[in-house]
Amino acid sequence: MTDIDTSLPVNSDYYAVADYLSDEDLALVARVRAFVDTEVTPVINEYWEKADFPYHLLPKLAELGIVGTAVQGYGAPGLTRLQTGLVAMELSRGDGSFNTLNAVQSGLVIGTINLLGSEEQKQRWLPRLVQLQLLGAFALTEAEHGSDSVALATTAELVGDHYVLNGEKRWIGLGHVADVVIVWARDVGDGKVKAFVMEKGEDGAYPEGYEAEAITGKMAKRAIQQAKITLTGVRVPAGNRLEKSTSFRDVSAVLNTTRTTVAWEALGHALAAYEIAVRFAHDRVQFGKPIASYQLVQNKLANMLADLTAMQLMCFRTGALQNEGRLSNEQASLAKLFTGQKSRALCREARDMLGGNGILLENHVARHLTDMEVVHTYEGTDSIQSLIVGRDITGIAAFN
Repeated sequence: MTDIDTSLPVNSDYYAVADYLSDEDLALVARVRAFVDTEVTPVINEYWEKADFPYHLLPKLAELGIVGTAVQGYGAPGLTRLQTGLVAMELSRGDGSFNTLNAVQSGLVIGTINLLGSEEQKQRWLPRLVQLQLLGAFALTEAEHGSDSVALATTAELVGDHYVLNGEKRWIGLGHVADVVIVWARDVGDGKVKAFVMEKGEDGAYPEGYEAEAITGKMAKRAIQQAKITLTGVRVPAGNRLEKSTSFRDVSAVLNTTRTTVAWEALGHALAAYEIAVRFAHDRVQFGKPIASYQLVQNKLANMLADLTAMQLMCFRTGALQNEGRLSNEQASLAKLFTGQKSRALCREARDMLGGNGILLENHVARHLTDMEVVHTYEGTDSIQSLIVGRDITGIAAFN
């Protein structure tokens, strides 16, 4: 038996945190959930297995009115930070790859340009990015610089009216298909890390010297591809340096706004895995009765619900603090640390509860489990997040 009765109601909001949501919040959740249930979930396993993205859904995603999330103006929806988190939760409840595309487009690309661009630069790129007429990529990570991204080696040298970029980037979501790529590089002139927007030409081709290939062989987030990028003498107009990007602190400013969204993504995966496990436990009969009737299974489900509820409370509180402008970087790190760990463990427990059926894509839980391996790592591993929080606790930095 592999079919799971998805109509069985599951109370995954045990402490009724939805009571704190406004009618507008609830309508947003319902709208995104309907899109996921009718458009994403029916096709995502096919695309996950062949390691490709369902690009045909992008027009419908644009119509959903969530791209750009918290950005005000330029056609963006101007969501609250709480609503931005709810969007990430609902998209991830369906699929992590689909959420990643919106997270890159809305948080990392649109968010960076909105935060660091001049008004002219915002007008030039944001409306088309919000409408998904352009796809964006955020090129920060390098093969030798992940957690220590401040040490990035990619360079940008001003030569006449252009910057010349040289270096390599790795794990860049959509870096091989994006129309605009925000490249973080060290300015040879002053040694500061700044952001440069590289664009495809009118002919749809990348500038000479820009080479990108999709990284293959991934075990997770398979429906969205990341790229290895090589920059060899790539010329970018001087006017494409984001005007307000002046140091690596600007990278941190961007990531601090998106780190809580990663926590919401972890919550979305946990919600999906928990609900699958509960429904399967009711459907699966062993030794003459549903496994939901056994003490060991009930113990596992109770502990899963406890962790899920703790994640919900933490995410909802971070959303409220962020709306009020009171969320610290350390609080964001704690949320990412906790939800990354707990959701990873919860998805693993759910997969185990399904036994052999848990490894089948048709039951979805394996996809959520492997995607959580990625969430646990990106935008700061749990080790790095713990050191950020540890520094705040003790006043002593354990890393440089």
